[in-house]
Amino acid sequence: MHPDTRAPHKLSRRELLFTLWVFVMFLYAYCDILGLFDRTVLEQVLTGTVGGVEMTQGFLVAAGVLMMLPIFMVLLTRTMAHTCARWFNIGVGTIKTLVMIATLMTPSTAYYWMFGLIEIATTATIVWLAWTWTPEMER
Repeated sequence: MHPDTRAPHKLSRRELLFTLWVFVMFLYAYCDILGLFDRTVLEQVLTGTVGGVEMTQGFLVAAGVLMMLPIFMVLLTRTMAHTCARWFNIGVGTIKTLVMIATLMTPSTAYYWMFGLIEIATTATIVWLAWTWTPEMER
């Protein structure tokens, strides 16, 4: 059979979850990078207050922890036992979905909405895939 006509490789549930976490991490990063090209956002960053929120060390640590969650999920999804990986994916996916929904409740730009809606769809999909992930899918 010609290589171009073969069926694509089917990912295991674990591989799919891992891949979705990598995908959503890139979305988070590139949305934030684009924000630095937004004059209004950049001017606020330079003042130390963005969208009425003061960028204190405490806020930045909390934001850093929130952004480290998907980074850890890339590792944990690949290395943890099924039950732990499943519950961590459900928990962190839920947190990230709810946080993103909350951020869209504030005034946002078109590019932020574009990224945000894809991020919400991705993390909600992660939650659903983890919720329906059974041990039989490990084999």
